[in-house]
Amino acid sequence: MTGPERVLVLTRPGCHLCEQAVEVVSRVCAETGTGWTTQDITTDAELLRRYTDEIPVTFVDGEQHDFWAVNPARLRAALENHA
Repeated sequence: MTGPERVLVLTRPGCHLCEQAVEVVSRVCAETGTGWTTQDITTDAELLRRYTDEIPVTFVDGEQHDFWAVNPARLRAALENHA
């Protein structure tokens, strides 16, 4: 069972790096019982303007954690340190 959504991955359609990031986040969050979600930046003009060059962008507990790639060990450590 997962808890509240602590991890957010900003994505956009057709982004291969986004697919890789979602795969890593999904795996780490499943292992740690952490809730997570994605948001498509093309549905929000402000997110598109702000993050278009950094996609995918990962947030943990509302703070930007990574962009372009997600390191599983670093994500796991962030989740443990913010618990």
